[in-house]
Amino acid sequence: MDFDADLPQHLERHLAAFLTEAGAAVRAAQPAFGSGVDTLTGFVLGGGKRLRPTFAWWAWRGAGGDPEGPDAEGVLRAVASLELVQACALIHDDLIDSSDSRRGRPTVHVSYAREHRANGWLGAPETFGLAASVLIGDLALAWADDMFNSAPLPAATLDAARPAWRAMRTEVLAGQYLDVRTQATGDTSPEAALRVSRLKTAAYTVQRPLHLGAALAGADEQRIATLREFGDDLGVAFQLRDDLLGVFGDPSVTGKPAGDDLREGKRTLLVALGLQLAEDPEQHKLIADAIGADLADDEVDRVRRTLTEVGAVDAVEQRITALTGTALAALERARLAEPAATRLAELAELATQRTF
Repeated sequence: MDFDADLPQHLERHLAAFLTEAGAAVRAAQPAFGSGVDTLTGFVLGGGKRLRPTFAWWAWRGAGGDPEGPDAEGVLRAVASLELVQACALIHDDLIDSSDSRRGRPTVHVSYAREHRANGWLGAPETFGLAASVLIGDLALAWADDMFNSAPLPAATLDAARPAWRAMRTEVLAGQYLDVRTQATGDTSPEAALRVSRLKTAAYTVQRPLHLGAALAGADEQRIATLREFGDDLGVAFQLRDDLLGVFGDPSVTGKPAGDDLREGKRTLLVALGLQLAEDPEQHKLIADAIGADLADDEVDRVRRTLTEVGAVDAVEQRITALTGTALAALERARLAEPAATRLAELAELATQRTF
């Protein structure tokens, strides 16, 4: 099989097989939880860019992994488990941010609140939705561990990758907490926004998946360090593009309402630079008042125009370009085997220039 050419298909195959296997066991033990299994399965298999396992796969290939060797299927299973960590983060993020939609569909907590309301169950529908989404997100994280640890690979191979796996799990949770804390304290400094981007997004979206894949191939510390440098800068650039899409993205493409980041009170670098660059008090007030406000579409349009007029959008675009450049320089220094080096450079372009 050509794993390189059909990577998304093979990742999907492993995810579907694991979710079926893990779901069957819990359904047999507790049929009432079948709804939770269905929700998580539908969430994981219902979309997503699969960037994290793709970065991990190409790091493994670039560090010497053989797609025709005996470890290839095991590596596919191990890296596919990153999608379950992603599912946990997204389900919990949607709850934390009070988001109504994800990929054009109701978020998990909203869906369960609607089920509660439709059935006339006891208690508050929103409380039930909150509890269900927390537990289903936790299930995703628990199953991520199960999937990774059950990958059919030599014990020494998995052991080499465990430091990356453990660090990534901690970093994504710490990053989520830092994001919540930054919103609570109202810190709108560019430095705070970048700290959140590096810990919450860069580490678990790009840096640690690269570390994981390279470690599975037996890469040395120097190559891993260089790949992590590539992943750190690229991951921040990825988040900055996400910040722009959170305000300027087309809802029919992103699957989320326009301006959702503003309504959710996100202290992004875009907003931080907008406040820093706005010399006109009225422009400064317009941006500041928009953070966490229930904005109508025409109000979102005014904030967009203001962020553009003060130069915040250009400043973020320039930062994305600069970070992508330093990331690609680090990738070149890593001296990865082809076709991995080319594929990772292409992924860098995809991650930073995407429209969804």
